[in-house]
Amino acid sequence: MATTETPAAAPWHAAYPAPKAEAVFIPRGEVLAMLKSSPLGKRDFVLVDLRRNDFEGGTIRGSLNLPAQSLYPTLPTIYATFKAAGVKKAIFYCGSSRGRGSRATSWLADHIAKEGDTEMKSLALEGGIKGWAASGPEYVEWMDEYDEKVWSQTSA
Repeated sequence: MATTETPAAAPWHAAYPAPKAEAVFIPRGEVLAMLKSSPLGKRDFVLVDLRRNDFEGGTIRGSLNLPAQSLYPTLPTIYATFKAAGVKKAIFYCGSSRGRGSRATSWLADHIAKEGDTEMKSLALEGGIKGWAASGPEYVEWMDEYDEKVWSQTSA
């Protein structure tokens, strides 16, 4: 009796073109310094939390939650909104910034290049939210809705 294997479902991002740009990472210490020196409403950067199903344990203060799964079709609108707001750095992150974070960073970088924009940069947060939460109290104090139980489970 022959068995048939069910093909694995394609990942969500397979529906969109692969990014051309290589993701550029920004160190979390640099982002922390930016947060400390720029009050909300006076920033030329935006933090974008890409988590959807795993959105738990807290987020970096002031971040927008734009789940990665809905990002690609809205890139022109996101870019136009960021541009109108004077954003110079769009900083994306997910759990580790190695999947959704680096992909979103590269997609926006591609769009920025297509627009011929030399002022806006698209960056991925080094280590993602997991790295941020594991970096100690100085970082955790810049998180909203921080839940230590979530982070102690992910590091175990």
